Amino acid sequence: MTEKEKMHTGDLYLPNDESILEEQLKCLDRLYDFNMTRPTEMEKREKLLKEMFAEIGEGCYIEPPFHANWGGKNVHFGKNVYANFNLTMVDDTHIYVGDAVMFGPNVCVATAGHPILPELREKAYQYNFPVKIGKNCWIGAGAVIVPGVTIGENTVIGAGSVVTKDIPANVVAVGNPCKVLREINEHDKEFYFKDRRINL
Repeated sequence: MTEKEKMHTGDLYLPNDESILEEQLKCLDRLYDFNMTRPTEMEKREKLLKEMFAEIGEGCYIEPPFHANWGGKNVHFGKNVYANFNLTMVDDTHIYVGDAVMFGPNVCVATAGHPILPELREKAYQYNFPVKIGKNCWIGAGAVIVPGVTIGENTVIGAGSVVTKDIPANVVAVGNPCKVLREINEHDKEFYFKDRRINL
């Protein structure tokens, strides 16, 4: 198995392999082009995202700057995904994001990790595990999602949380490490923020 093939198996591999770096640099060039677009160049941004991403649905919006190890090559977005400034996708393997997910500013979604053993890190070994985020989630500002995590649909991840384990659907989860605070409930159907009543 080649180093490149190991990127998607969870095995240890060397990311500085020549064949990996050559392809990665091409992806990063397109990412650079995306980040250099003007706010008025919406059509250009949409075209670039379709070239950059593994999959991207209609109605998605990413506020530059956007950061990704592979420029989105291993990122799969559903429809109507919104990402605020400084979304970081460490997409050395696949990241799956469902429809209508919202990312606050400075969110980091990481698929890559490095071994604890110093001798292996010294040689730059790496491993990757996919991340999955269900539809209609809200990932709060500054949250970090680590390799191998799955977040269920409709869930809210509080700002600044570090998500180290799977989080179920239909909950509010916060903290470091991120834990379920409560289920989304009847109160949420009446109030949108503290004592502010929904009056639409």
